[in-house]
Amino acid sequence: MRRAPEEKQRDPERTKARILQAALEEFAAKGFAGARVGEIAARAGVNKQLISYYFGGKEGLFQALTTRWQAEESTFADPSASLGDLAATYVRANVSHRDFGRLLLWQGLTDEGPADPAFVADVRRDLEHLRRRQEAGEFPADLDPGAVLVALFSLTAAGIAYPQLIRAVWGQDAASPEFGEHYAREIKKLVDHLRGS
Repeated sequence: MRRAPEEKQRDPERTKARILQAALEEFAAKGFAGARVGEIAARAGVNKQLISYYFGGKEGLFQALTTRWQAEESTFADPSASLGDLAATYVRANVSHRDFGRLLLWQGLTDEGPADPAFVADVRRDLEHLRRRQEAGEFPADLDPGAVLVALFSLTAAGIAYPQLIRAVWGQDAASPEFGEHYAREIKKLVDHLRGS
């Protein structure tokens, strides 16, 4: 059966999406250094030359995943939300998008992967937003906004970083929606306490 021309045109996009998903799974499981382009291609069901063609290799895939996360993040991170609500949203996002969080943790554990100017720029923007929130009274003036940012990253990613701790404390699977909802509510309360709510 012949495919319509518009269906043929969509194939490269579907192929790229399969490659990106396979890369996300491979990087999340093995880190940047441990991930192999051949394994990514096998997971995606494509020839590994397509990875070079579409992404320029492993580093290009890594950059494309960062871009993909930033696009995903823009769909759930409401900058007008309170800091507590925003932190709770990131807890939920880390539960439902664990592979992206694992990717970030691998980078931290091994200090590997290509330098990502987009990530640095994103973090600097987040820091500026936190400074404005501090000026608006969302958290005390004597706290370093950088320390608050690092703490919030750590708090919201605890379910990815410490699944064994989650099991020991609550007897829950850190990937479960039940844990995500419970922990999100608690983190919101904790962050809200910073402003005396």
